[in-house]
Amino acid sequence: MDIQFKATGIVEKGTLVVFASENTKKKEAPILSATAVGLDNKMKGTLSKAIKISGFKGEKGSMTMVLVPDGLPLSRLIILGTGKGKDLTAYDYSVMGASIIAKLQTSGETDITIAFDNPVGSPIDSVEAASRVAEGVRLRGYRFDKYRTKEPETKKPTVKKVILSMDNYKEAAKRFAVLDAVASGVLLTRDLVSEPANVLNPVSFAKRIKELEADGIKVTTLGEAAMTELGMGSLLSVGQGSAHESHLVIMEWNGGKKDEAPLAFVGKGVTFDTGGISLKPGPGMEQMKWDMGGAGTVVGLMKALATRKAKVNVVGVVGLVENMPSSTATRPGDVVTSMSGQTIEILNTDAEGRLVLADALWYCQQEYKPKFMIDLATLTGAIIVSLGKEFAGIFTDDDKLADALSKSGDETGDKVWRLPLHKNYDKLIDCDIADMKNIGGPGAGSITAAQFLKRFTNGVPWLHIDIAGTVWSDKDMPLSAKGGTGHGVKLLDHFISENYE
Repeated sequence: MDIQFKATGIVEKGTLVVFASENTKKKEAPILSATAVGLDNKMKGTLSKAIKISGFKGEKGSMTMVLVPDGLPLSRLIILGTGKGKDLTAYDYSVMGASIIAKLQTSGETDITIAFDNPVGSPIDSVEAASRVAEGVRLRGYRFDKYRTKEPETKKPTVKKVILSMDNYKEAAKRFAVLDAVASGVLLTRDLVSEPANVLNPVSFAKRIKELEADGIKVTTLGEAAMTELGMGSLLSVGQGSAHESHLVIMEWNGGKKDEAPLAFVGKGVTFDTGGISLKPGPGMEQMKWDMGGAGTVVGLMKALATRKAKVNVVGVVGLVENMPSSTATRPGDVVTSMSGQTIEILNTDAEGRLVLADALWYCQQEYKPKFMIDLATLTGAIIVSLGKEFAGIFTDDDKLADALSKSGDETGDKVWRLPLHKNYDKLIDCDIADMKNIGGPGAGSITAAQFLKRFTNGVPWLHIDIAGTVWSDKDMPLSAKGGTGHGVKLLDHFISENYE
């Protein structure tokens, strides 16, 4: 889909979208944008009359379609409600753009013009606001349809071009270029989590990551022999039942000062999780193709940073494994030795993500001495019980990291919620025959998983994000259709740009 910015007044063909704000006086008609007022004059007041008859009030996110009179080169005219201008956020503008494309994507329309008039009183300047509308169009317009060979014409996307018509269009286009770079990372993450496991396995995933070298990212891949030499018995235990070789892939983006310590992001990449010998129930197991969502988010973030040429040094580390039951698979009760030298009794082979992250975190802090480490993982079902699918859970002892990330979550819509860490939870993973066990019992499952990971951070500032509830959605979301959400890419990019560039 081609997204363009052009000068005010240019309407080529297709659908025109104009704005109307909610009136502070509830019984009064909505406040039409300048473009809508001009149209109303051309239409001799019939636009205002149609709005009144429809009962449209201009509430945020509301939408109404008006019959196009003769003489206008349009197939549709849509009025989009923006709510009260003073209440708008940058995220709201993204949702506006998303709602437009969601409405029209399969309508048969090929061309859309959005007449952008910033609502009166908005705290967001017009350049930022318009670029956010375009961002919403890009994100919500995504579909993963590479395997669809037969589809009714009425369900196929038809929109080819979206134009934002506005003053300062050149400045808005420049700002959108940055947002579009981040969107490219979000869409890459969605692609990765949507791929079936017979296509995306640890070997093919590593090859996909290698393609990022074209964006200026240094990519290093460690196979099982190299990881064995490093002593990564924890990570390797997860994939030993699979026919596919496990990998650790390291991505480096050096956009900052030469000797400055990097920021580090570590991702769980279980390309399919059967649970291993502790086999999962059959219903819903097909969803475990996206158990590599943490790694997918890290890869998407690195793509975003490289595409927008971020002025910061960042390292991404992802552990890629497949958790399968076989005669060589890890058994419940096995004891493994991690790269850190700490031993782990594996009581449940379905608590495997933390075993992958344990060695990935240790390797990252040892090799790169980062300012901090943030890991991302579809780690526990317990986080969905706690927070549903609205928030990802975050765990850390570092208030500064938690506060900054929470703020970025509010700004981007990738919401996060902090949960506790405490020594009393840590005791739940103490073990009789090894240094620790990989599960802590029936309660506080997400917290004990985080306590486990903390033992492999070696005192480096660290934050854990459990995205099990947010990486995939069974229903349409504001900025994504049903399926992979890309949750975390915008969150972390904003966190980096606001605090470290």
